[in-house]
Amino acid sequence: MSALDAVEPGTVLPSLTVRFTRTDLVRYAGASTDFNPIHHSDRAAAELGLDDVIAHGMLTMGTALRVVTDWVGDPGRVLSYAVRFTRPVRVPDTADGTAVDIEGVVKAVADGVATVSIEARCGGEKVLGGAVAEVRVD
Repeated sequence: MSALDAVEPGTVLPSLTVRFTRTDLVRYAGASTDFNPIHHSDRAAAELGLDDVIAHGMLTMGTALRVVTDWVGDPGRVLSYAVRFTRPVRVPDTADGTAVDIEGVVKAVADGVATVSIEARCGGEKVLGGAVAEVRVD
């Protein structure tokens, strides 16, 4: 019997804290080919009224799913994933960058599929809304 066999609504997943630095943003830009300057240029970010350079939304979204994939041990178990972006993740030009705290809670289990609500916060503010993943647990 695996730990996933005993999953029930209310199960809290191990939390995760990740850090994004400007270097991470440059690496992600290269991998994704998203070279929008708001992800690396203070000037471009300021011209759009942003307080700082911001992380790519898809980087934030994908990284937040790690709370689920780390828990189930196999990304192939994820059946669906959806989020709404509520706030940008500001990434200052410092060695430490910024931290994003990620938590997950099982909301329902039916037919071997767990519905997990994911919460991601940066500086205490929610950066993703309505983040939900469906994952096979049988």
